[in-house]
Amino acid sequence: MSKDKLVIFDTTLRDGEQSPGASMTREEKVRIARMLEKMRVDVIEAGFPIASPGDFESVRAVAAAVKDSTICGLARATRVDIESAGAALKDANSGRIHTFIATSPIHMKYKLMLSPEQVLEQAVAAVKMARNLAADVEFSLEDGSRTEPEFMYRIVEAVINAGASTINIPDTVGYGTPEEYGRMFRNVIAQVPNSDKAIFSAHCHNDLGLAVANSMAAVINGVRQVECTINGLGERAGNASLEEVVMAVKTRRDFYPVETGIETTQIVPTSRLVASVTGFPVQPNKAIVGANAFAHESGIHQDGVLKHRETYEIMKAEDVGWNSNKLVLGKHSGRAAVRARFEELGVTFASPEDLNEVFARFKSLADKKHEIFDEDLQALVTDKGGDDLPEVYKFESMQVSCKTGQKPWAQLVIVKNGESVTTEAEGSGPVDATFKAIEKVAKSNTALELYLVSAITAGTEAQGDVTVRLAKNGSIVNGVGADTDVVAASAKAYLHALNLLESGGARAHPQHDGV
Repeated sequence: MSKDKLVIFDTTLRDGEQSPGASMTREEKVRIARMLEKMRVDVIEAGFPIASPGDFESVRAVAAAVKDSTICGLARATRVDIESAGAALKDANSGRIHTFIATSPIHMKYKLMLSPEQVLEQAVAAVKMARNLAADVEFSLEDGSRTEPEFMYRIVEAVINAGASTINIPDTVGYGTPEEYGRMFRNVIAQVPNSDKAIFSAHCHNDLGLAVANSMAAVINGVRQVECTINGLGERAGNASLEEVVMAVKTRRDFYPVETGIETTQIVPTSRLVASVTGFPVQPNKAIVGANAFAHESGIHQDGVLKHRETYEIMKAEDVGWNSNKLVLGKHSGRAAVRARFEELGVTFASPEDLNEVFARFKSLADKKHEIFDEDLQALVTDKGGDDLPEVYKFESMQVSCKTGQKPWAQLVIVKNGESVTTEAEGSGPVDATFKAIEKVAKSNTALELYLVSAITAGTEAQGDVTVRLAKNGSIVNGVGADTDVVAASAKAYLHALNLLESGGARAHPQHDGV
């Protein structure tokens, strides 16, 4: 029996970026988008163009770079938002405008201060306006799971008549349960006369840990698009996890009446890229992409797996990309091989000079680390920064003294605006001393909100991947750095964050309205 196609709509670059501190540069968004395209994601929501000039440029850059996936821009149901989204998507091979307005009584009364009739009128006008700019229009009923059914039926019928081809009814605040969320879709599809003219979509938040369960209940009840993010990234407790939705459909094909076109072997590499770019590591016991997802310590489990894998494994680790990133390069590898592997990872270089710079960093790493993995290559580019970021500060060298019973001390040589500066300081530990030494030069008056260290790969040779989040005047930046020396990686991450501040890369926490 043939199955319906389940459209996978990824909103990592939009809703995922609304996680506090998860802001991405334009170049990072393009890299992630290319990986999503390689994974054969159907729709990539690249951002909220009206939110800021940076968001607009990021959506435009993704639209120009990606050809095989539909690129989507989010817009409130207002002319200025919709025109901005249309302009950002101008170069898209396939573009979609996603417009929304709140429809629950509490949102209409207290946030919008509009009557239901006014909301209905604004929704229809927005869809018509978007339809004049894009052939593909999606409409969302913000806070849909708390919207009164009769009003829901009216507004859905009206926006479909106005030209919306996808209807998203999100569980914006993560309040729904699988039974009621699934029943809601079953009822709206049955009650709306023209429901067969649109694809219905689920967009669930994970406040009660039910985002994936709610999404799958919606699929059972007629939904044919699921909106999700890599690693379940998203504001508050996050969104439905793409990898869990996709593998649930693939693993339980006996139960779900749909199939996706996702290339599942790209799941783990994409998960690692998103974790590296955002500084949000994946918890070890995370389904599908966690380090322990396919690990077996119990003797009974190990014995069973050795005798017959399916005794304790319902999926093959290889199917989602585990064990696929073998050693690919070493210190004898040439520039062409390095460039080819980067291209396979969705990374391209704007000029020969950019490639030469990264290749020099690769050679330096290969002298320290015998085995070079894909994660190391991703870290080389992430650590470099992006979007032609001006390097006001540049790491040159450092030495650290840390001995039991003595005060830790760090001395760094930093290039500031092209001139070498030597600075030193003591601290409660080597990293604290390093940051204090940098601050003697920078005098940034920032607050350190996050310091996170994770190993990029296994083994004692692994690079340390460091994320530093700095806050100043209500804005935040995430700096990243990687090195086999964790203290040096920390210094690089701090300097990267300072460069972002200097370049205007700081941004207010992006908790804008949205679905």
